[in-house]
Amino acid sequence: QVQLMESGGGLVQAGGSLRLSCAASGSIFRFNNVDWYRQAPGKERELVAHITIGGNTNYADSVKGRFTISRDNAKNTVSLQMNSLKPEDTGVYYCHIVGIWGQGTQVTVSS
Repeated sequence: QVQLMESGGGLVQAGGSLRLSCAASGSIFRFNNVDWYRQAPGKERELVAHITIGGNTNYADSVKGRFTISRDNAKNTVSLQMNSLKPEDTGVYYCHIVGIWGQGTQVTVSS
């Protein structure tokens, strides 16, 4: 069974940067689109970024121009580069592919 593992979360001041990574136990990324979601306390999980098999990307309006999703099929990883972080970016970030979810990684942005 394929497993996803997120990493790279942490505590950062507003304006700072973090880079999240999602690794898969199998070669699943190259054959599927991949998403990053986040869930803030008391809120529903929301889609943050999406990357297709061909490398096309889409972003939530709230993160456009600040976040960049990328994939490395050879390494079975998908990354989310987050710049100019804001306190409202705080939450648990999840990697998602074909119904499979990782355990999430906490991102906390202090003001």
